[in-house]
Order: sequence, then C-alpha cells, then structure tokens
Amino acid sequence: WLYARHHGGKFLLRIEDTDRARSTQPANDAILTSMRWLGLDWDGEEVFQFARAARHAEVAYQLLAAGQAYKCFATADELTEMREAQKAAGKPMRYDGRWRDRSPDEAPEGAPFVVRLKAPREGATTIEDRVQGGVTVQNAELDDFVLLRSEGTPTYMLAVVVDDHDMGVTHIIRGDDHLNNAFRQLPIMRAMNAIE
Repeated sequence: WLYARHHGGKFLLRIEDTDRARSTQPANDAILTSMRWLGLDWDGEEVFQFARAARHAEVAYQLLAAGQAYKCFATADELTEMREAQKAAGKPMRYDGRWRDRSPDEAPEGAPFVVRLKAPREGATTIEDRVQGGVTVQNAELDDFVLLRSEGTPTYMLAVVVDDHDMGVTHIIRGDDHLNNAFRQLPIMRAMNAIE
C-alpha cells in the first residue's frame, strides 16, 4: 500500500481463493474487514480469483495448443509410487516428466488428466529481487508443475500469473517465504508471451 501510494501507482486487492476448501465466505470477509480496519484502501473493486477460473483455463489450453504445456495422465497411484521411490533413493520429490513427450493417444480413452507446464530443464533462472538482489535457481531443481487440475480448475500458480497479467500488475511485494513462487511463476509468464 505504501509503495503504491508513494509512487502514484494503484493498490489492487485480489482475494486468491483457488483453494476452495480454505476459501470460505467468513475467511474472505475477515480479509476485507481487516484491510478496512487497517485503513488500507484499494483502487477499484476487489477481485475474487475463482470467479476468473474460466479465463485461467483458457490460458492453460492456449499454452497446451502452443506446445508450452502438456496433458499428464499419470494416476494418483503412479505419482505416489514415483514419490516413494524418489524418497527411498534420497532424491528430491518432484514430477519426473513421464508424460512430457508422450502423445495423449497413449492414454486410455476418457482418462482424466492434468495440464502441466513444460518448464525449462537446462540452465538457470535468476530473479532480481529488490531486497535480496539476484537470486538464482537451477532449472533442473524445478519440475513440470500442474497448471490445471483434472476437474478443470486452475492452480494458484497459473491463476496468479494470469491475473497479474490481466490486471496490469507491475510490482509484487510479498514475504520472503514466497520468493520461491517466483521461480515457478516466471516460466508461466514467459510461456504466456509465446501465445500473445
């Protein structure tokens, strides 16, 4: 709020309610009440992220059509087995890309799927953070994460990037504990540039 007001920018309020189990009406009301109590006024109407789920899904399918994402038909049992094997081997638990280069034709007809981002595998990603400076993560440390769940709802990572884009967000100020989200969000931003 202070940063936006100091620089003559807009302070936008978005309720990130893609996690439907935790995003109850009382929880949303508590956010709005707290913001008003603190005197943190916002510009325009508050945006409820879940109300934009169709837009988020549209972008996921555009990424899919552009080859920036893919359908993953791995079952819950397969993913559990994969994680247990990685854990037993002392490896980091992350999706192994088993559907990254496979044709959806190999899946059983009508099988449920998620849409995963084709994340970069080589090189590194550096985020220029105004507090910490340059922070770099090797791309091999990231995986092809889910953008769209099997029931068609967007994940937080997809929704927040699409909404930042559509709302014209230029600066994000958040706790240090969320810096790692930027390394997942930046590849989505880059993939979206490929479809615009």
